[in-house]
Amino acid sequence: MNRFGAIAALMLLIQTADAVEWPYNEKANAAAEIHQALEETRSDHKLVLLVFGANWCANCREFDRALHGTSRALIDGRFHVVKIDIGNFDKNLGIAARYDDPIKMGIPAIVLLSADDQVIYSTKGGELANARKMGETGIYEFLSKAIVSKSR
Repeated sequence: MNRFGAIAALMLLIQTADAVEWPYNEKANAAAEIHQALEETRSDHKLVLLVFGANWCANCREFDRALHGTSRALIDGRFHVVKIDIGNFDKNLGIAARYDDPIKMGIPAIVLLSADDQVIYSTKGGELANARKMGETGIYEFLSKAIVSKSR
């Protein structure tokens, strides 16, 4: 019976893992999503926040939790967020290069864009690469100083 219980638990674990929603859509067309966000920005006067990361990255997942948690009020209503999957540093690298290579020193990385596709702010030194240690409060404080102050 123990063997049956272990197999059942393993099957449940596999089903649960499949049901997890990952923050980065690995099949998304990042260029098209950026274009769409820029179009929307031109009409609603928000800014575009690009978030570069990967599902395997624990710091990226922590950053995403903060975007949907403590920092949500900070982000909602001001920005169109586009999450860009970089895979194992082998996807969407042209997009990262186009925006001054914010991923060079680590992920997650962010870029803030104006409606005319100009960089207002970019992480360049891996500022968020330790998001797990920053925690939601630290991420909130970083975003408050780094992007919200630049968006005014």
